[in-house]
Amino acid sequence: MSDKSSSRKRVSKNASARPPKARTRVVASVPGTGKLKRKDYDRALEKLHVELVKLQEWVRHKGLKVCIVFEGRDGAGKGGTIKAITERVSPRVFRVVALPAPTEREKSQMYFQRYASHLPAAGEVIIFDRSWYNRAGVERVMGFCSDEQALNFLKGVPLLERAMVESGIILIKYWLEVSPEEQTRRLEARIDDGRKIWKLTSMDLKSYSRWYDYSRARDEMFEATDTGFAPWFVARSDDKKKARLNIITHLLGRVPYKEAPREKVKLPKRQKAGDYREPGYQYKYVPEKF
Repeated sequence: MSDKSSSRKRVSKNASARPPKARTRVVASVPGTGKLKRKDYDRALEKLHVELVKLQEWVRHKGLKVCIVFEGRDGAGKGGTIKAITERVSPRVFRVVALPAPTEREKSQMYFQRYASHLPAAGEVIIFDRSWYNRAGVERVMGFCSDEQALNFLKGVPLLERAMVESGIILIKYWLEVSPEEQTRRLEARIDDGRKIWKLTSMDLKSYSRWYDYSRARDEMFEATDTGFAPWFVARSDDKKKARLNIITHLLGRVPYKEAPREKVKLPKRQKAGDYREPGYQYKYVPEKF
């Protein structure tokens, strides 16, 4: 049996063990075919942003702990999806963790140690822009760890994730999958775009040529870590807008929430100037070129 067929069999087996999906208050209306118009995307995203704020307030009110992992191929749209999620919520509640390469000290630690300190406390939603699964993907494919280290990681990570879930963390794992043709188009577009050139590193270029090595690593990762208590959810991301809306809608359905109690906001009266007078200080204003 091939790696892919084994992976599909494992995913099917685990699906029956997963808890029922919580209901969300809004489901984005997205056509199944054709390109999504910008105005339709903006309208759907605005509704979802309202729900994300409600989710945020419920997480704070109830002291929930939410951990969201984003993995996927280079150019699959992880960063844009995370920005769409966090655009209208508080960075004090929704915190993004994107760790750099490990230091020499961190390399000598237990592998999971550098990630553990970033796990959520009560009232927090932590989003990992790549995570401990680096060991199953880029580190393994690019030779930054041995096969033995990668296999030991795959054996151990379900135990760690079970401990996370049993401690009360709501763990949600997303894999963004892009086609080879669309990945090529996106990476080529970065070459001459001054806004995106920082996204095209020497490691991205090396990784680009090893599509099927990454496919095999992904398949083995799913086989070992797609569990009933911490399943993987795959989002097809050739259409970035649809992928973002689909993921946010799904996320809202994975975290049970209600509208948190809140007093109606009313601005108080502003104090009178009294004896205050505007100073004659010469402020250094920003030049108004626009």
